[in-house]
Amino acid sequence: MKKITIFTGLFMCITLASCEEHKEEKHEESTFLVTNPIKKDTTLIKDYVSQIHSIRHIELRALEKGYLKNISVDEGQHVKKGQQLFQIMPNIYQAELNKAKAESKVAQIELANTQLLADGNVVSPNELAMAQANLEKANAEVSLAQTHLGFTSIKAPFNGIINHLEAREGSLLDEGELLTTLSDNSEMWVYFNVPEAEYLDYITSEAKKNNTNVELLMANNKRFNQKGIVETIEGEFDSETGNIAFRATFPNPDGILRHGETGSILMTIPFKDVVIIPQKATFEILDKTYVFVVDTNHVVHQREITIGAELPHLFIVAKGLSETETILLEGIKMVRDQEEIHTKTVDPVTVLSNLELYAE
Repeated sequence: MKKITIFTGLFMCITLASCEEHKEEKHEESTFLVTNPIKKDTTLIKDYVSQIHSIRHIELRALEKGYLKNISVDEGQHVKKGQQLFQIMPNIYQAELNKAKAESKVAQIELANTQLLADGNVVSPNELAMAQANLEKANAEVSLAQTHLGFTSIKAPFNGIINHLEAREGSLLDEGELLTTLSDNSEMWVYFNVPEAEYLDYITSEAKKNNTNVELLMANNKRFNQKGIVETIEGEFDSETGNIAFRATFPNPDGILRHGETGSILMTIPFKDVVIIPQKATFEILDKTYVFVVDTNHVVHQREITIGAELPHLFIVAKGLSETETILLEGIKMVRDQEEIHTKTVDPVTVLSNLELYAE
C-alpha cells in the first residue's frame, strides 16, 4: 500500500508540473506584440516613366531640287553652327544668278540713258521712273537667284549631332526631301506623365514655388549624374489617361543622353508630420485597409484606415489613426475583433529601424 501511495503521489506531482508547464507555454504563445504609430517628417520617392528629347531636334531638308553633289559629314558626327553639311549641284542656280546679274547691268545702263534724255526733256518723268523700276526689279532677281544658289549649300543652324543620313551622294533630290536630322544634346527635355490627383498636390504645394529638383533613372537602372529641374507643365490633361505632362530639363555636358531614350523620373515628395505604421500591421478586406487597435483593457478593435502614401515596408496613414493609439503589430490572423489578448509593447522607433525606414 505504501508503494502504491508513493507512486500515486509521484504521478500527481509530475502531472501537476506538466500542467503548469503547459499553461506557461500557452500563456507565452498568446502574448502579442503591439506598438504605437510614429509621427514625423519623411520623404517619398515617386517614379514616372519618361521620354527623353533633345532641347532642339530638327529635320534638315533640301530647299532646292537637284543632284546631291557632296556629303561633308557622317552619322553621329558632332558639327558646329555654320558648318557645311550637304552640297547640291549648283550649276543651274549659278547660271541663273549670272543671268540675273547681266539683266541688272542692262537695266542699269538703260536707266543711265533715260536719265540723260530726261535731263534734256526728251522723255517724260514717267519713262525715267519706269527705267528706275526696271533696275530695281532686275536687282531683286539677282537677290532671288543668290538666295536659290545659297540653298544648294546646307549648313548646320546650331551645334549638334548628325543622325541617320536619308540620302547618298548622287541622289536626285526633290524640293523638301529629308536629308537627316540634327540634335542639340547640350540639354535634354524629359517628359513624364503625372496623374490628376498628384498634379493637384504638386500645384498647391510649396514645391511649385521653388524649382523642383528631380533625378533620372536610366534604362540600365543607374541614376544619371546630373539633376534636373521641373520647368513647365503642359496646358491640358489627356482625356484618355487622365494624366498631364511635366517637363524637366537636364544638363548633358558629357553627351550621355540622346534623343529618343527612355527612363524614369525620380521625384522626391516631402511629407510633414505624418503618421507612419509598418505595412505588416495592416490587412485588407474588399480593397479596404484595416488595423487592429488595442485599447487600455487589451481588447482589439478592427478599424478601417486610409493610406496616404506607401514607403518601403511602411504606410503613411492619411485618416483613421493617431500616434497616441496602440496597434497590433504581429499575429493579425490569430485574433478576432473584440477579443481580449495579452500584449507586449515594442518601442515604435525600434520597430521602424528594423524595417529600413527611409526618412529624415
